[in-house]
Amino acid sequence: MTLDPDPAPAAKPVAPARTSAATGPRAEHPGIEAARMFLRNPAAIAGMVLLLIVLAVAIAGPWLYPADPFEIKAAPLTPPFSEEAWLGSDYLGRDVLTALIYGGRATLLVGAVAALLSVLIGITLGAFAGYYGGKVDAVLMKITEFFQVLPALLFAMVVVTLFSPTLVTVTLAIGVVSWTGTARLTRAEFLKYRGLEFVRAERAIGARDARIIWKVILPNALPPLVVSATLAIGAAILFEAGLSFLGLGDPNQMSWGLMIGSSRQYVLSCWWAVAFPGAAIFVTVLAVSLIGDGLNDALNPKLRER
Repeated sequence: MTLDPDPAPAAKPVAPARTSAATGPRAEHPGIEAARMFLRNPAAIAGMVLLLIVLAVAIAGPWLYPADPFEIKAAPLTPPFSEEAWLGSDYLGRDVLTALIYGGRATLLVGAVAALLSVLIGITLGAFAGYYGGKVDAVLMKITEFFQVLPALLFAMVVVTLFSPTLVTVTLAIGVVSWTGTARLTRAEFLKYRGLEFVRAERAIGARDARIIWKVILPNALPPLVVSATLAIGAAILFEAGLSFLGLGDPNQMSWGLMIGSSRQYVLSCWWAVAFPGAAIFVTVLAVSLIGDGLNDALNPKLRER
């Protein structure tokens, strides 16, 4: 009789894989995901670097290179790369480099504050129009259409002329005439969100309209508005340059637009006095546009899913 071999020892039971939420993949915060997408965009990073360089020169330049931008430092029409003036002098003999450094402060300040003002006006009117609808929407949109059909540059010129050309009046004029696009965008976002379930739930628990507008709907509508605000800065800088080119800038504050406007009659014999501030405006607006495009890609959920 043949004995059967010893049976194989029973296999030890294998512990089931843990499927708890602690070891599972964690959902990434939308803000972190947007920042990661932004940092993966080479064009957006290039724009950020350019803008940081412009800001550093405008902020730290006057401390490192103290001078008066209106001071006569060389012979008129001195060409660039000379000992008296590295970037040349304008038709009066003012140093172009000094004016370029100090003019950046006024130009960037006007662009940022005017864009902030236009965004605040646009978001406020657009939020009320989109949330309440009906007669409120009709009235606010008629006001928006009135400002939209007005020639923006002509209206800003009238405002600056009536209240004297200063940085304050130029900033207010730009902000008052450039909010219509933001208002329409905000209205569209509020029309999209006001009928969703989470908004109806807030109404059901008795939340006030102010809370629903500013704390419930607005945070969800912010991504396109942030992009619009970023691009508004570049538009405001160009607007200020246009007003200064027409002689409606603040004559007591050096700005890139004032440099171009004051030297426009000498562009053939003194091209550097126009080319260098024009290049500064171009680089700044380009940097802001690249950042805006990067924010649009990062904050757009459809593009993040790719």
